[in-house]
Amino acid sequence: MSQLDTTGRVLTGWNPEESENWSASIAWRTLAITTFSLMLGFTVWFLPSAVAPRLNEVGFALTKNQIYWITSMPGLSCAALRLIYMFLPATIGSRKMIGWSSLLYVLPMLGWFFAVQSPSTSFGTLLALSFTCGIGAATFSGYMPSTGFFFPKRLSGTALGLQGGLGNMGMSVIQLAAPFLMSTSLFGLTWVAPYAPDAPRVFNATVFFLPWSLIAAALAFVYIKDVPVKANIRQQLDIFGNIDTWLMTVLYIMTFGIFSGFAAQTANIINNNYGASSPLAQTLAAADLPKGASYAFIGTLLGSFLRFAWGPLCDRFGGAIWTFVSAVGMAATMAFCGWQVATANDAGDFRVFMIGLLAMFFFAGVGNASTFKQMPMIMPKRQAGGAIGFTAAVASLGPFLVGIALTLMPTSTFFYGCAVFCVVCAVICWIRYAGPSAKRPG
Repeated sequence: MSQLDTTGRVLTGWNPEESENWSASIAWRTLAITTFSLMLGFTVWFLPSAVAPRLNEVGFALTKNQIYWITSMPGLSCAALRLIYMFLPATIGSRKMIGWSSLLYVLPMLGWFFAVQSPSTSFGTLLALSFTCGIGAATFSGYMPSTGFFFPKRLSGTALGLQGGLGNMGMSVIQLAAPFLMSTSLFGLTWVAPYAPDAPRVFNATVFFLPWSLIAAALAFVYIKDVPVKANIRQQLDIFGNIDTWLMTVLYIMTFGIFSGFAAQTANIINNNYGASSPLAQTLAAADLPKGASYAFIGTLLGSFLRFAWGPLCDRFGGAIWTFVSAVGMAATMAFCGWQVATANDAGDFRVFMIGLLAMFFFAGVGNASTFKQMPMIMPKRQAGGAIGFTAAVASLGPFLVGIALTLMPTSTFFYGCAVFCVVCAVICWIRYAGPSAKRPG
């Protein structure tokens, strides 16, 4: 085996499982830059969910279903683009992938910046712009496998948990920052839109993270190196012959699919079941009704924090048992939330519902950490990278599927359906990965 050489753009002799052929400083530096770019990507992905619920306040005339569709579209495009990104780390390398992706984030931000300045912007245009935001989280299916190439298995849970968790925090960052940004004269931009003096400055939220994306691109091109892991697309298709690819995809739909779906729709769910658009609005004063946008960030923040905080525990005890705990916990909390929505009759019920919803986000965060610990343990390194990319691609349909489901059925019914799905996932996890007779413990 050749000796480690870190002087060029490609790391020759690189092998994380051999300490003499691995550089911790390069690995952690790459993780820091990649995670920074990924967090920015997730702010782009959830930009429509932060902006759309406020558009009617600045002159748009969107229906509840139209807002659901706008907040759903990034999930659809993200899933499609992740199927491309899953092949990029082993084909074009980490440096180009991360650098150019960071630059692509700029396009949807600029598009939304101009679109929200005119209430005459058509619903079709808003849908198209929402669709472009999928690029933000599509990078996840390339970034996470890339990180797997830089770290030994003993640190994979911690590294992937940090990247996934901090990256996911971009969802809560945009939802938390948007209300503040919309209330300020950011960069002196009050002249760009014909808003009323007391209307939210929606356009501020669309471009605040644009300069940071340019910085992320510069860091990637200057400091990131490529690892000597190369494979063409045909070689990488062998993951589909491995049953664990499909079973882990089901489990990740449970954790990240549900997590991202409900995170994207939290504001709408609150508004339509407990807020001004709910039946409660007919019997309660406006002051007693919650505004969904004020609570949208909490679940994503909690789930994202748990994703990286639980990484060390997954390294210590294995991922499978925590995935099982996640499935059981999500099933129970989903059923509880469904019951709360179905029986809501006063303002106090909202607080109880939020406790259940936050508990669901807690267990989802644990599961997001544990599933990504499992894959590197039960699959070869390159195959694990491809499987991570594919499972992430399918699960990213969460915001789209949850949004569409909520337009087709009562919210309580959908909660109950998700609870049943989580029970099925718990059975799969116990039999295949977590139980005493599991065929693939990990």
